[in-house]
Amino acid sequence: MKKSNILTVFIAMLALVLAACSGGANNNASGSGDNSNNSQGEVTKIEFWYGLGSEADSKMKEIIQEFNDSQDEVVVTPVPQADYDETFQKVQAAIASGTAPGVFVGELISVNNLGAKGVLAPLNEFTDEDPDFDQSDFLEKLMEPGIIDDEIYGIPGYGTTQVMYYRKDIYEEAGIDPEEAYSSWENLAKASKELQDQGLVDYGHLPMWKLGNLIDLALSNGGTIFNDDETEVLIDSPEWVEAWEFIRKQVHEEKTMKVNSGGQGWEYWYKTIDQVMNGSAAGYTGSSGDKGNLDFDIIESLPQPGLNGNPGKPIVNALYMAVPEAISDAEKEAAYKWISYFTSPEVNADWAQNIGYIPVRESVMDVTEYAEFIEEHPYAGIPYEQAQTASLDWVDPTGGKIVDALSIATDMVELQNVPADEALKQAKEKAQKELDKVNNK
Repeated sequence: MKKSNILTVFIAMLALVLAACSGGANNNASGSGDNSNNSQGEVTKIEFWYGLGSEADSKMKEIIQEFNDSQDEVVVTPVPQADYDETFQKVQAAIASGTAPGVFVGELISVNNLGAKGVLAPLNEFTDEDPDFDQSDFLEKLMEPGIIDDEIYGIPGYGTTQVMYYRKDIYEEAGIDPEEAYSSWENLAKASKELQDQGLVDYGHLPMWKLGNLIDLALSNGGTIFNDDETEVLIDSPEWVEAWEFIRKQVHEEKTMKVNSGGQGWEYWYKTIDQVMNGSAAGYTGSSGDKGNLDFDIIESLPQPGLNGNPGKPIVNALYMAVPEAISDAEKEAAYKWISYFTSPEVNADWAQNIGYIPVRESVMDVTEYAEFIEEHPYAGIPYEQAQTASLDWVDPTGGKIVDALSIATDMVELQNVPADEALKQAKEKAQKELDKVNNK
């Protein structure tokens, strides 16, 4: 045998020995489908995709680092997105290309859409074996929507509902009782005009752009989205028209309110917050998760009111932690460990206390530090309080076509000054057509 051949054989044998000695350690990123087996003490790496704002993003990364430091089986890499819509779009593309993350946070419509297509992993096999998982401990209004045909496709990571934030110093200077002002939408419009007349603000209140606020207002005027058997869309009913017309008039005719729109990601949201913080507006309707961006030395919070004598019934919804079906078994196991950690009472309490989102488990209220915090800062308990009587989040049976129709109508009313009856009539026609297709009519 020639020396060159001997050398080649030797190198090949050495490579095999080194590979065997390495124990097969695998550092692949999530989506490779070939991660390490935790039962052999090896590390599984996964990516976690989410669309949070700046303060929440920083806190999420802190919690992820604490999780990574707490054990040696799983490493979670945070991958922030611009918002929840971008997360959904990228997750769909990643699933199609075989590069799905280990876990992502999605709104109900996203999780329901992907779960119905069979591209999400049911989590029951993990929850059934998890002694710390108690479904009855999760808030029913948050847990129930993530379950399809008894399969858990999404576990609520945190809940949110839109509440009212206002500048208590401005109301005090005006001599207006904020609790009276925020007891109804009609009273808020009246107070907004008075604040303008006193020259204290440019606008009394800023409703938040996009569909959520206007759905809340319709439900808080006695409206419903469907009839009882969900065969008819009721979004052009008098209750809906009255509610949406109320906002149109305040924005475009009375000019006591303003809607900020457009921009990248959450830009419109932060612009709204900034206008309240700099005093050009006295209040706004925003997420329970806005707490980290607000100064509660001058800001206070109250629940959303009703309209026309109806009780406030805004939607409470969860942001769900979901796992793609296409990833490896080891990655699914790692993903669930991260979900279990984040939704534990202590961690969920820490998240809720710092960011303001609604805790997903009743036992969070038994965490001493959080209970004391709520007692000392009553504003922090407003979202949880509102969640007890809020409307349950809804599922669009058309896969988003009804939401699309309502989103177009929202911009027509809020941005283009189109009368609510006209905008909602068009939305109803489109939505009903799509619903009929689903119901095979």
